[in-house]
Amino acid sequence: MATAASCLSEVPRDALQAQFRAEVLQGLSQTRKAIPARWFYDRRGSELFEEITRLDEYYPTRTEIGILADRQDEIARAVGSGRVIVEFGAGSATKTPLLLDAAAPSAYVPIDISGDFLRDACAPLEDCYPELPIVPAEADFMQPIAIDALLPEGMECERRLGFFPGSTIGNMEPRAAIDLLRSMRETLGPGSLLLIGMDRVKPRPVLEAAYDDARGVTAAFNLNLAARINRELDGSLPLDALRHRAVWNDRHARIEMHLVAQRDMGFEVCGRRFDMEEGETIHTENSHKYDMRSASTLLLGGGWEPLSTWCDADDRFMVVLARAMSDELSA
Repeated sequence: MATAASCLSEVPRDALQAQFRAEVLQGLSQTRKAIPARWFYDRRGSELFEEITRLDEYYPTRTEIGILADRQDEIARAVGSGRVIVEFGAGSATKTPLLLDAAAPSAYVPIDISGDFLRDACAPLEDCYPELPIVPAEADFMQPIAIDALLPEGMECERRLGFFPGSTIGNMEPRAAIDLLRSMRETLGPGSLLLIGMDRVKPRPVLEAAYDDARGVTAAFNLNLAARINRELDGSLPLDALRHRAVWNDRHARIEMHLVAQRDMGFEVCGRRFDMEEGETIHTENSHKYDMRSASTLLLGGGWEPLSTWCDADDRFMVVLARAMSDELSA
């Protein structure tokens, strides 16, 4: 029987709110202002991102879905059946049924920082998989999570499969990405597998269009972060004076998103005063792109040995299956 009637909180909401406050204040206090991309995802931000995934310019979601659908049998053979599937940053879980059908898991644990959105996303999965234990957790997956404490009483399963689609790993600087991969290895435990989506390097016009669409949905997504700060942290950011910018940084092989000040301005957040000059930016997201070598280097640095890689016909995106390395090998 599915058990997704309510979200289990690994990290209490007040703790998440405290992290949000601390990271926003720290980021705005820097000479080069920056806020971690994970704070995009309140309910409205999650809704806007789902809209982004349906845009013509935004290729990653449909390309990854195509890989998972076309290679479903191969993935099924590679991961086996009966594992507990732990999805990091589940969001709307649109890709999840493809993996659930392939892997025949013993339980499904979706983790997301936006609990309300996660709760809504789990409801249709309950209907489709009535015999599967579904245990959503509202949590910050950047930290290790005690999966055993979330599973139904009496259920113990050491065979786990992490699922991290969408190339979310690309939102992080390499050092932070490696730390996250190591945290996932601790969460999933010895002998676990990780199925991870990674976006590939491609021509600049394709990349910039994917993050600056003609309809302005990505711009609204970026500006929603400022609106969230105003709403939740007693902020006074002038939304009409901020503009979305997405640019390709070839040196670091990444798309960068910024909120750009259109004039000199001052504002407050949590009672603290901040100033921005015209042209100054708040760096809100990185989206690193990988080739095969850089993807393998990143995974190995995080304690994961790549086993198999599946790509689409145009080599735009890749899905990699990796195995947790022992502490001795990953040191």
